[in-house]
Amino acid sequence: MVRSSIVSLLVLNFCFISTGAWAAQPQTYTLEEVTVIGSKEDTRELPGSGAYVDTQDLRGRNIDDVNDALRQVPGVYLREEDGYGLFPNISIRGTAPGRSEKVTLMEDGILTVPAPYSAPSAYYSPTTGRMHGIEVLKGTSQIKYGPQTTGGVINYISTPVPDEYEFYTKVLYGTDNDVRIHSNIGDTLETNIGNIGYLVEEYYREVDGFKRIDEAPDFEDTDRTGFRNSEPMLKLFWEPNTTNYQRLEWKLGYTDKVADETYLGLSEADFEANPFRRYSSTRFDEINTKQTRTYLQYMIEPWDDAMLTVTGYFNKFSRDWFKLHDCRSCSVTNLSQALMVPGDLAILKGEAAGTFRVRHNRRKYEAWGVQGVLDWKIEQGDVTHEFEGGVRFHNDYVRRKQRNEDFTQNASGVITSSVVGPNGAAGNRRQETDAWAFFIQDKISWGNWTFTPGYRYETLDYHYEDFGSGASDETITASGNANPDVWAAGLGATYDVNEEWKLLGGVYRGFSVPGPRSNIESDIQEETSVGVEAGARFDNQNHFRAEGIFFFTNFTDLIVPDNIGGSGSAVTENAGDVDSLGVELLLEYDAGLAGDWGFKNPYRFVLTWTEAEFDGDAKSTDPESIFAGGQDGNAVPYVPEVQLTFQTGVEFEKWGVLADLVYVDETFTTANNVDNQINADGTPDARFGKTDDQFTVDISVYYELTENTKAVVTFQNIFDEEYMVSRHPHGPRPGRPFTVLGGVEIKI
Repeated sequence: MVRSSIVSLLVLNFCFISTGAWAAQPQTYTLEEVTVIGSKEDTRELPGSGAYVDTQDLRGRNIDDVNDALRQVPGVYLREEDGYGLFPNISIRGTAPGRSEKVTLMEDGILTVPAPYSAPSAYYSPTTGRMHGIEVLKGTSQIKYGPQTTGGVINYISTPVPDEYEFYTKVLYGTDNDVRIHSNIGDTLETNIGNIGYLVEEYYREVDGFKRIDEAPDFEDTDRTGFRNSEPMLKLFWEPNTTNYQRLEWKLGYTDKVADETYLGLSEADFEANPFRRYSSTRFDEINTKQTRTYLQYMIEPWDDAMLTVTGYFNKFSRDWFKLHDCRSCSVTNLSQALMVPGDLAILKGEAAGTFRVRHNRRKYEAWGVQGVLDWKIEQGDVTHEFEGGVRFHNDYVRRKQRNEDFTQNASGVITSSVVGPNGAAGNRRQETDAWAFFIQDKISWGNWTFTPGYRYETLDYHYEDFGSGASDETITASGNANPDVWAAGLGATYDVNEEWKLLGGVYRGFSVPGPRSNIESDIQEETSVGVEAGARFDNQNHFRAEGIFFFTNFTDLIVPDNIGGSGSAVTENAGDVDSLGVELLLEYDAGLAGDWGFKNPYRFVLTWTEAEFDGDAKSTDPESIFAGGQDGNAVPYVPEVQLTFQTGVEFEKWGVLADLVYVDETFTTANNVDNQINADGTPDARFGKTDDQFTVDISVYYELTENTKAVVTFQNIFDEEYMVSRHPHGPRPGRPFTVLGGVEIKI
């Protein structure tokens, strides 16, 4: 009844607003795909900092890994894990590492994480390879979006419906039997009832993987370390022939992904000998995910210079990661610590008899909501207001019902028996959230000045139930409710010095919410942040653009998750306070266009310098937590001090070469900032220590075979550098080795 009443109320309000618009004067409105920025050019007008990675940045380099895409954006840090970007760990301006839980992730302006309130750190990320573009907002630019506002916003833009008939396909094949197919067809038709558009798309990728599992007498499928992913999508829209502009759009997308991924890394010695090895105990590890995502969106011009957008959306996601959980017959069950004990390590390698436990980490998620946004431009003398206001009701839940399976092997690594535990014995609980969110923002332009104040308020209704360790859903062993309220606010300002120079600055307050269980059972409070930024933009309209921004953010009650490696007591905590300051620099120049050379010669330089440190000692009490032992002034794990990307190339009429050079500084992997693999209470642990610094070079080449067909080749990590990107979830993990990928791209 409550859900029905809420939906009915929103529909009635929408109908009231829209019915008054039919008598308004005709307006001309050109729809852009649902975006938060719009284009690279529009980043120059943002009240704070932001970036736009466009289609050419993605397709021109055959990018399918979000880590590769976001290396082009200053202020964004990536903790790689699997080499393909399946499970990205994105941090913005010093937020805590983890599964991007401190970043608001959207697709086409709609929350895309399976349960962004109840379980923000889910094993999900939109597939970059099928995207039209990616937008990133930081600082004062992100006030309109939530629920995570201490870091930033990333909006993935799916393929838009074309204005006219278009057929596109790209077929690639490469190292490790890497097969990629991206195809779509669409058109916009003028009919008697208005414009009707459609787009049908399929993205498919399958790869064996670049790691190899140790062979055993009963196991020879050693190259099964890759994944398969299929993502079809359908878009339809109708723009009726009415006095006022209207548009109704429907999108339906589906994901079916299977990945042979594991949490377990390697011992230090084995990593040095062969970083692409996997132990035989990981042979069963596999994650299966399925997702259905859809929205129905209605747009109308209710009056002059105004646009109302109402969107209803639904997202259903399920996954089962059957992965090595612990070692039952080892001297220590924790996998990161077992890697440090020779006898335990022998069991994980299949070189000694023992028993290890594999867990079905099975979760179901569902999210739905209705959101409305009104954009209204008002001119009052010399002052122009661009007002935006919005409301959203959102519901999501996560249902966990897990079981274990114990495998026993002999001294040769042959599995001699297995025992399946009861369903629910490894976790049986449900978390649910109802959330109302409101925002208001006004872009006020007066002479050379632009001021953009904004405010966001959210009120949450948390519910949590724990059914114990049995299969029954009837007995509730723990439950609770909570109703936290959170708010964010900001003020951004820009000043046009002249046609080339623009100064910018701002101050903002953000929040990051804990999940229901953490808030109810452990009294984990929301993380808050107060940040300032200041900088300048330069554009001489002769193919040279520059942007430099200084930022400082103070994080209070930093929330650290329990699942970055299954470490310790698996309790989410408020770890303490962090100060993060840094400089972001972006330079872009095309010498070929500027010099009228007859070909393009682009250069892009992206630099981020960051100092993210604890303000006071970390409060984490679990000695195995990556935040335990953090002292005042220690660096935040996985936030590099220096990272830079340099891109250049030459592009003639029929062919071109693009080069990407990336450097990422080494990082501490835990807050106690130790060089050795010893945790906070003195126990050897493979998660503790440092990553390697890394320097990689990628080259992309294309040649136009015909007017509509290109041959494309991409070489990644051409010097085949070996480096450690992470020590989590359990032990050292490598970056991607040298790969080559080639094929054809057709656009008609």
